[in-house]
Amino acid sequence: MAFSNPIVVWSLVGLSLMLAELLVPGGIVILLGAACLLVAGALGLGLVEGVVQSLTLWFIAAIVLLLTFRQVTQAVVGGDSHVDNTDEELEIYNQIAHVKQTIGPGQTPGRVEFQGSEWPALGDGSVIAVGSQVRIICRENIALVVEPVLQDIS
Repeated sequence: MAFSNPIVVWSLVGLSLMLAELLVPGGIVILLGAACLLVAGALGLGLVEGVVQSLTLWFIAAIVLLLTFRQVTQAVVGGDSHVDNTDEELEIYNQIAHVKQTIGPGQTPGRVEFQGSEWPALGDGSVIAVGSQVRIICRENIALVVEPVLQDIS
């Protein structure tokens, strides 16, 4: 029977793994399949005999292939890597918000609407009335530190 031949078994497993790369992309499964084909070739040439030697060769070949060619394929093929701005402080700096609850006097917090949400807000010590526009300076814990937007009088 053909399936009792270890060369056929290693070849079929190798080809199956290599075809599985189409369903499971990433460059790892194809290298495991290549290691299986390498074992099948070594069995065909008579370099290894038996299950223990075959599994040992497969393990070593898979490790070597994974450590060497994975880096090569990632460098050649690349990947989808995009790093967004992870500093939220920079994104909110100098943005305009609308006062929903009076801010001040002193350190009395109020509320502002920013990006569709209401946030607690701290001012510069002066009273900032409801309906005013404010500029965001920074964030302190969960509160936004704001200053009034000066209206240009021309």
